[in-house]
Amino acid sequence: MKHFFTIIGGMGTIATESYVRLINHRVKITKDQDYLNYILVNDAEIPDRTAYIKDHSQENFFYALKDDVEKQALLKPDFFVMPCNTAHYFYRDLAALTDVPFLNMMEIAVHTFLEKFPNEEKIGLIATEGSIYDRLYEKQIEKVGRKVEFGGSEIQPMVTDLIYHNIKEKGVVNKELYHQILQKMHDEYGCNVILLGCTELSLAQEKAPDHPYNVIDPQSILADVTIELALKIRNGMDPKEAIAKYLYD
Repeated sequence: MKHFFTIIGGMGTIATESYVRLINHRVKITKDQDYLNYILVNDAEIPDRTAYIKDHSQENFFYALKDDVEKQALLKPDFFVMPCNTAHYFYRDLAALTDVPFLNMMEIAVHTFLEKFPNEEKIGLIATEGSIYDRLYEKQIEKVGRKVEFGGSEIQPMVTDLIYHNIKEKGVVNKELYHQILQKMHDEYGCNVILLGCTELSLAQEKAPDHPYNVIDPQSILADVTIELALKIRNGMDPKEAIAKYLYD
């Protein structure tokens, strides 16, 4: 392949499948050759991200990601994407392993929130316990001058149940539970916009979009950015020039 990007996936596999499905179905095609060129690394054995973030005696997931990135870098992709929010705990360490541009889906999502809802002073955040615990999205949101609303103590158990007990363990989306979480964040905690800080939540949004609430869906946004960049590069733009607008630091 002349131009391709690498997807560091498998966290979890069904959520990665959702991301791939989005880019495949959103790109405009008239023939097979119009689809994007990419390599999918579906590393399903990467240790649980939240487990390590909350307890460093658990297996460190960095080394599996490091191995994936270093091996893929030898193939010289145009850029890396990693459709897992919690894995961005090690984003800077992973990006430092290679000269290949590495998109940060968290930064891209937060800046999309600013662009789409410039008058909103706060955003609701639902995510894995690991992301909440290490303030991954909270830091990004505060960095751009906005506040974060997590909801009450009942919210996180509901979110964890949806992510782990439904999607990760059973491979199904509990539509009613997902909509109930969004409703509570909106009605009880005043969140006009809610950020889906886990790709399993993005999968829930893909499967159950029939609700009235405003969401920022990082995986969906990343899919659109991926298509934009891949097509620009295919049409002759230098990869680093194409990607520069999405590298915020």
